[in-house]
Amino acid sequence: MTTATLTPTPTPTSGTRKTAAEDGRIGLGANLRHVGALTRRNLMRIKADPESMFDAVLMPIIFTVLFVYVFGGAVSGDQDAYKQYMIPGLMGQTGLTLAMAVGTGLNSDFQTGVMDRFRTLPIGRASVLLSKIGAETCRALLSFAIMIAFSLCIGFDLKGGLLPTLAAVGLSLLFGMSIVWISMLLGMSLRSAQAVQGVSMLVLMPMQFGSSIFAPTDTMPGWLQAFTKVNPLSALADACRALMNGQGAVAHPVLIVLAWSVGITAVFAPLAVARFRKRT
Repeated sequence: MTTATLTPTPTPTSGTRKTAAEDGRIGLGANLRHVGALTRRNLMRIKADPESMFDAVLMPIIFTVLFVYVFGGAVSGDQDAYKQYMIPGLMGQTGLTLAMAVGTGLNSDFQTGVMDRFRTLPIGRASVLLSKIGAETCRALLSFAIMIAFSLCIGFDLKGGLLPTLAAVGLSLLFGMSIVWISMLLGMSLRSAQAVQGVSMLVLMPMQFGSSIFAPTDTMPGWLQAFTKVNPLSALADACRALMNGQGAVAHPVLIVLAWSVGITAVFAPLAVARFRKRT
C-alpha cells in the first residue's frame, strides 16, 4: 500500500514578491516623491559647493556691465536707450547659457559613478532627469532675480510693470528648460564633460549673436537676417522686450517662443529619457 505525499503549495512572501519598481510600474505619486527627493539632493550639492553658483550669480552682472558700458554707446549711441533694448533680450541668453551647462554636470555624474548608484535604487528613471530640471529652475530663477535687481540699480526702467516682467521671466524659463533636454542628451551621448562643453559652445555662440539680443538685425547681411528670423532667441528677445518695456507686438513673438519650447521638449525629452534608460 502506497501513501501519497502531498507537497504544500508555497505561498508568496514579501521576500519573493516583486516590487512595483522591479516590475517597472511606478505610480505618479511615487515618481513625484522621487523627483522631489532628487531635486533636494541636487540643491544640497549646490549648498555644499557654492562655487558652482558663480555662473548663475555673476554672469548676468558681467554681461550687463560689459555690453551696456563697453558696446552700448557704439551700438546705439545712447547707453540709457541701449539698456532698455539689451537687458530684456539678455533674459533669454542667460536662461540658454545656464541650460546648456546641465549636460556637463550630467556627464560628470556618469563618469564619477553617481549613476551607478541610482541604477541600484527602486526609482523612476525619468525622475533623475526631471530633478535636474527642477534644480536648474531654481538656479535660473535666482539668476533672473539678480539680473533684474542689478539692472534696476544701473537705471533700467521697468516700463511694462511687474506682471509683464514676471511673464517675461516665465517665458525665458520655459524656453530655457526646454533646452535642458538637448543639453542632457548631449551629456549622455558624448564621452567627456569637455566634449559636452565644447559642443555646447558651438551651439550657443551662433544662437546668441545671430539674434536680436544685442543689436537690431537691420544692418546684418541678408543671409544672417534669414537666420535671425528663424532663431528662437530672436523671438524670445523681442517678446521680453515688448513685455518689459510695455511697447511693441507681444502676441506673435510669445506664440513663436511657446511653439519652439513645446516642439523642442516633445522631440528631445523622449530621446533623452530613452538614452538615459539605455545607459542605466
